[in-house]
Amino acid sequence: MPQVASEAVQSLLSRAASLPARESWGRLRRAGGLTQSEVAAAIGVHRVQVARWESGKAEPRPPHRQDYALLLQGLAARHPSAAGNQPEEGADVS
Repeated sequence: MPQVASEAVQSLLSRAASLPARESWGRLRRAGGLTQSEVAAAIGVHRVQVARWESGKAEPRPPHRQDYALLLQGLAARHPSAAGNQPEEGADVS
């Protein structure tokens, strides 16, 4: 049973990965000089999936959400003007 609880906690942590505001995702990628193909290859998805995330047609899900959040957070730290300062819509800020 501890294994199940551990998997459940890992799932929650992956889902809770903090993403910046959606409208900044493409700006951050471009500010970092990255293509959608490069981001997709690094995360392990197809380029079309990154395009769908950036356009709001899809939401990154575990395990890719955590990697995408890490990338965007790193890009936001390097390019604060591209990041904006509002949390992702629907994010739990409590």
